[in-house]
Amino acid sequence: MTTVYIALGTNVGDRENNLREAIRLLTEAGIRILKFSSIYETEPVDYLEQAWFLNAVLEAQTDLPALDLLRKLRAIESAMGSKKTFAKGPRLIDLDLLLYGYDAIATPELQVPHPRMLERRFVLVPLAEIAPNLRHPSWPATASQLLAALKDTSVVHLSSAF
Repeated sequence: MTTVYIALGTNVGDRENNLREAIRLLTEAGIRILKFSSIYETEPVDYLEQAWFLNAVLEAQTDLPALDLLRKLRAIESAMGSKKTFAKGPRLIDLDLLLYGYDAIATPELQVPHPRMLERRFVLVPLAEIAPNLRHPSWPATASQLLAALKDTSVVHLSSAF
C-alpha cells in the first residue's frame, strides 16, 4: 500500500455535501482514508470572480498505481457531475493528487508532487494540519515550515471539522 495525499475543493452547490459524497466515492473505490483535515473556507485564487471554496486534504492508502489513482479521481469528479469549463474556474468537486508516497512523477498526464501545491495556502493549511512533519524528498522543508514561509496571503479560515 502507498500513502497518498489528496486535496479536495468545491465552490458549487451544497459544498459540504459535495465533500461528503467525494469521500464516500473514494472509499467505495478502495481508497483507505487514514486522516481527514478540518474543512477550510478559502477565497478564490487566480480567477477571483467566483464563490469561495471549501477545501480539505486527506491522507489515504491505496494499492492503485499512481496513474490509475489519478484516473479514479477524474472518474469520481465526472460521476459527481463536475465539469472543468475553464482553468481555475468554479468546481462542483476537484480532487488533486498531491503526493504519491515519496515518488516524483513527471508525465504529460500526471505531475507529483502537485506542481503548485507549495504555492497555495488552501493546500498547505490543511496538509500541515494532518501532516505537519511531512517532507517530500524534493522539498526544502516540512509542510508546516513551508506553510510558515509561504508568500500566498489569500484568506483561509476554519469552516468546520469533518
